[in-house]
Amino acid sequence: MINLFTTAYLPPVSYIAECIRADTVNIEAFETYKKQTCRNHCNIYGPNSKQKLTIPVTKVSGNHTITKDIRISYSQNWQKLHWRSIEAAYNNSPFFLFYRDHLEPFYLKKFDFLLDFNTKLLKVLLNILQIEKQVEFTDHFENQLVSTKKYIFTAYTQVFEAKSGFLSNLSIIDLLFNLGPDAIEYLKGVTFTTDFTDYTNLN
Repeated sequence: MINLFTTAYLPPVSYIAECIRADTVNIEAFETYKKQTCRNHCNIYGPNSKQKLTIPVTKVSGNHTITKDIRISYSQNWQKLHWRSIEAAYNNSPFFLFYRDHLEPFYLKKFDFLLDFNTKLLKVLLNILQIEKQVEFTDHFENQLVSTKKYIFTAYTQVFEAKSGFLSNLSIIDLLFNLGPDAIEYLKGVTFTTDFTDYTNLN
């Protein structure tokens, strides 16, 4: 099965669960870019509950800019802010020190295009999880992005759950830093109902 995915920054658990089910991960490069979605932001579990991290972007053609042409803005030092937030959220998690060296380089090197940054980061995450999937781009607009199901998530131990309770479907790094090698088995066990929502607007 070949699924068509939107690009995503540190994608949510459900996104990676769908990657496992797909034979090939095709990323839609020619869609008209949609703001306020997982394309340029993710949710982590910070000291004050859910925390959104957003990559600032530049639309070179305004609202008609296609995804492959979206540039990352460095008018603010968002990389430093994001990495500090990730450290504050997960420094006390069981596997942060084990995986940090795989991810920190993405917050030290500048990338021109959001699609390149997200895809290279996705490939690293899939490699860490030992998910062997071909990641490809569309060469034209497909308009067949996968819909996400209404997922059912089993609770796992999170750093700040004693304060704010269990938060589901956060960025995959929440699962990875908390479960480590067991994250892949968790992903395989994610189930869903037949109630569909719009995957393209997942945030």
